[in-house]
Amino acid sequence: MGIDLGERRVGVAVCDSAATVATPVATLARSGDPAQDLQAIADQADEWQAEIVVVGLPVSLDGSEGPAAEAARAEIARLGQHLKVPVVSYDERFTTVIAERSLMAQQMKGPRRRGVVDRVAAAVMLQSWIDAGMPRG
Repeated sequence: MGIDLGERRVGVAVCDSAATVATPVATLARSGDPAQDLQAIADQADEWQAEIVVVGLPVSLDGSEGPAAEAARAEIARLGQHLKVPVVSYDERFTTVIAERSLMAQQMKGPRRRGVVDRVAAAVMLQSWIDAGMPRG
């Protein structure tokens, strides 16, 4: 299962059992309660019978980690303690841009696009992880 952590929304994507194709499946609205948000992600992992959760890490263009990456790492650590499956991070550079461009190419309008871009970005990130050989480190 792939997760795109955002300040307002969390995108969720899954892949087939052969780990060949990632598919966007859900966008979770942030509740303002970190424990509730963790549980919502755990519920998705249970629902989709995830064997591993891959969380996008917002790395800067030069590969450095800024405040957003630090916040993501903290949430990834909490997820690792809360979930029953392994949690790994993966570079999510350009995933939202790729997702936005894909949705615009489908002529999806702004409000509808905002509702699905996070799950599409999660799928782009998950597919990239799969294509990279599913690194665990």
